Amino acid sequence: MNSSLTPILFLIFNRPDSTKKVFEEIRKQKPKYLFIAADGPRQEDTGDYQKCKNTREIVSDIDWDCELKILFREKNLGCKFAVSSAITWFFEQVEEGIILEDDCLPNPSFFSYCAELLKKHQNDHKIMHISGTNLSDDIKFGDGSYYYSCYPHIWGWATWRRAWKKYDLELHDKKAYLKLINETFKYLSERIFWKSKLDSIKSNQIDTWDYQWLFSIWRERGLCLNSNYNLIENIGFGAEATHTTGNSPYVDAATKLLETIKHPSSSQIIIDSELRFINTVYGLKREGYVNYYFRRNLLQRIYNLKHKIGLLKINK
Repeated sequence: MNSSLTPILFLIFNRPDSTKKVFEEIRKQKPKYLFIAADGPRQEDTGDYQKCKNTREIVSDIDWDCELKILFREKNLGCKFAVSSAITWFFEQVEEGIILEDDCLPNPSFFSYCAELLKKHQNDHKIMHISGTNLSDDIKFGDGSYYYSCYPHIWGWATWRRAWKKYDLELHDKKAYLKLINETFKYLSERIFWKSKLDSIKSNQIDTWDYQWLFSIWRERGLCLNSNYNLIENIGFGAEATHTTGNSPYVDAATKLLETIKHPSSSQIIIDSELRFINTVYGLKREGYVNYYFRRNLLQRIYNLKHKIGLLKINK
């Protein structure tokens, strides 16, 4: 698989040091199609203008043959609008691609991993997200190089235009999302957690775009492909980060090269992987999710059966 043909969107802001490291990994791949988007400097931060300028200068050094497109904002839009609008801009021009932020340092196998899965699953509209991050301490789920999940990880990922079209930045129909939460989660504590995220987004209390992607995937009953090997090192923790400002056990998490991709024999959601994710990332109780994943797997079996029946009819 020639990963250099896979379009890449590189999202940058005001961190020249981490941007340089990630850009060097992109440079090694020599992508034919490179898109670079940058939010503008914050007016209230007097040092932002120079840091943004220095960061943009780093990515101006293109020494390979490629089609380069740039979206550099003059004014600061904030994380929510800068990132989401850049991804929309990206998919207005390409059918599929990789998204990397300036603090997500990929190893070389990340690019070929994304390229192969984008190709393999391009026509399966149930698949909406491909992630290269794994924070499960070398615990493997299933028999493949990746596994099926309800949860998207955004530290180095890929998707398709057809999936991003489902993205709902403002979560317009709040009642529908509240119904989704009530149908999905059994325990009151879990419902309160996700309703609080929904309320925070609707009231603009948090400047983010990624919870909206999660809710959009859930609304579509979509699936994510998460790597069983960590292909991304997050180098953005610290005072200059937008969200990852504190200490974390995932700082500088080691990556592993994925030499050969083994596709899993089953597309069923592995309950242990989901329970570990929500417990580790969100600190939520584990028990209430079992019924949800059982229902999701049942729906997936029905979907697969309908697909097979459809193929049989076509063959006749």
